[in-house]
Amino acid sequence: MDHKVEKMSELLTIKDLHVEIDKKEILHGLNLSIKEGEIHVVMGRNGSGKSTFTNTLMGHPAYKILKGQINFKGVDINNLKSNERAKLGMFLGFQYPISIPGVTVVNFIRQAIKVLKGDNISPKDFRKRLYEKMDLLEIDYSFATRYINEGFSGGEKKRMEILQMSMLEPCFVILDEPDSGLDIDSLKLVAESINNFKKQFPKTSILLVTHYQRILDYIKPDKVHVFLDGNIADSGGPELALELEKRGYDWLEKAQVSVL
Repeated sequence: MDHKVEKMSELLTIKDLHVEIDKKEILHGLNLSIKEGEIHVVMGRNGSGKSTFTNTLMGHPAYKILKGQINFKGVDINNLKSNERAKLGMFLGFQYPISIPGVTVVNFIRQAIKVLKGDNISPKDFRKRLYEKMDLLEIDYSFATRYINEGFSGGEKKRMEILQMSMLEPCFVILDEPDSGLDIDSLKLVAESINNFKKQFPKTSILLVTHYQRILDYIKPDKVHVFLDGNIADSGGPELALELEKRGYDWLEKAQVSVL
């Protein structure tokens, strides 16, 4: 019997990307390709270009593309605004999610779905769907009527973003340091929530930015990329993150210099 292997298509392709902020070039000719369903991890020191990269992907107006191309789902998105990229299926999980007093979780998510997808689902059907997602992520129903991130712990804020992801169903997710400021127990819960999301949406690609290998004890990436001075210094599998944990960034930096 012949078994056909389904090929994953290219979802995001970045070619020769140069980006500046405040007239200072931060990214210097970056190239990256992410296929449908893949999990890619970006690591690097502070100031290596990770935040510039994620903000540029989501269309932050402070970051100016000097040269190069970002192609998403076959569309050149260089000049698209953040909301237009979101409508194409991009989602950004913030390192420090903000609180929104007076806006409940249920109303926030319902409005987001209406704006991005034009979905006028009935309140009854919406709540049924929301509670189903909360069950899958093991989130208590009481959070639905609380104000967005008001009084939430760091882990609860991150899990709320994963709930938003589950409801919005993006095809490409950027998670900016989802492990930032979390204790060991909270880190494990957040990682489990990300894995549960991936089980629900196996074709969704994830770009996860982190400083540490520890979250990769729970989430298995397809590729790991290390940023140095506004570019990708090395790429590999999960073993690259383990190597960095043992040897630090100086090891990779010295290796780059010796090659030059």
